[in-house]
Amino acid sequence: MNTTPRASGRCLCGAVSFQVFGDLRDVFNCHCHRCRRFTGHHMAATAADIADLKIEDGDSNLRWFYPVPEAGYAFCQKCGSSLFWQSGLTTDRISICAGTLDPPTRLKTVQAWWTDEASDYHARPILREFETE
Repeated sequence: MNTTPRASGRCLCGAVSFQVFGDLRDVFNCHCHRCRRFTGHHMAATAADIADLKIEDGDSNLRWFYPVPEAGYAFCQKCGSSLFWQSGLTTDRISICAGTLDPPTRLKTVQAWWTDEASDYHARPILREFETE
């Protein structure tokens, strides 16, 4: 693992913080119904190798919710901040809610997923889009 963090972030109250020591993927927006309800809008997420992520959670406030076996959502139980998403199908990568990262992130939004489930109020920017399969 690299010894210099590439990025850092935290929940709203600061009870859960993290550092990323490796590369971050550019941001994908997910409009699926679960991500919309988890974040209150759409999930804007980057991703990293789990081995490059160091989570600091001294009071054990990080909680995981699995609405289905293939999708886990992590949040701070103290303030409710949406923090992470992970596919139950992989254990080596984790998605990080981009809004939790400390700026400057040097990331850009490059794709939108599950666009057929996007809410009707949201005018989406011009991005490469992927509907459900």
